[in-house]
Amino acid sequence: MDMQTDYLGMTLKNPIVPSSSPLSHSVDGIRRLEDAGASAVVMYSLFEEQITTESFYLDYYLSHGTDSYAESLNYFPEMQTYNVGPDEYLDLIRKAKEAIAIPLIGSLNGTSTGGWIDYACRIEEAGADALELNVYYIPASTYLMGSEVEYIYSDILRDVKKAVEIPVAMKLSPYFSSTANMVQRLADGGADGLVLFNRFYQPDFDLEKLEVVSRLVLSNSDELRLPLCWVALLYGRVSVDFAITSGVHTHEDALKGLMSGAKVTMMASELLQNGIGRIGEVLEGMKQWMEEHEYSSVRQMIGSMSQQNVVETAAFERANYMKMLASYPPVR
Repeated sequence: MDMQTDYLGMTLKNPIVPSSSPLSHSVDGIRRLEDAGASAVVMYSLFEEQITTESFYLDYYLSHGTDSYAESLNYFPEMQTYNVGPDEYLDLIRKAKEAIAIPLIGSLNGTSTGGWIDYACRIEEAGADALELNVYYIPASTYLMGSEVEYIYSDILRDVKKAVEIPVAMKLSPYFSSTANMVQRLADGGADGLVLFNRFYQPDFDLEKLEVVSRLVLSNSDELRLPLCWVALLYGRVSVDFAITSGVHTHEDALKGLMSGAKVTMMASELLQNGIGRIGEVLEGMKQWMEEHEYSSVRQMIGSMSQQNVVETAAFERANYMKMLASYPPVR
């Protein structure tokens, strides 16, 4: 069974890639992910606030549980013990690259070019095989136009691409007025890959203390549907490698992601909840399903359920919507 896939110009031994999470906070953690069967590892994110040394604001946002960060807030230590800054991050990449044989993908998280350019170069110099730009931006201003938000993403991609030679993937949120157009613009702007989608972490309220608190809710398989839909719609129409993240928990989830058109499916919540041994279990489940359904390779199934393989493409966009609404029996 050929489980290989191609992502960001790299040939990976299989399509299961642990996404950015606390599991990659140490060389030992990264090595354990490789031993469990991961074909590549996305590093936890280096935040823009760390690069610009705005530790006061980072401390404020972490301790007050706002929705400003894409990583799992509950897994962040208190600021006084949070000492993995930019230099430590680069050192971790160097040491991890010496310890593992699989590709290592760096991750930058922020909303402006600022120090990103310098640290994108440093991450490349440290040995990262690729870079994921996690642009997690909440346009809360009532005066900020949608086009301005789109330019933020485009400008960051343009500047980083000019600065590095390694492949660059953009991790997006689903909240654009025209997701398809935004994806095309980023592909035209040089993105080697697009990761769909970033999870939107919202704050909660403590009614007794009257405080805003962070309540982390890990993903479940139902969340796969949104990225699954968009990758299936865009596969074959946009020349870029797609990765699906959010909602990948089982071998069925991974298979669906590939059939929609993703080159890799990324996991984090499942590994945090049930251990990194789940990587091997998911891979075995995929192999068994492929054998039973007479697939000889992963590449054979990529995009097989995308819109371009549907005879009536309009049905993919509207008819399924109406069919889904009509499928629920009326209340009697």
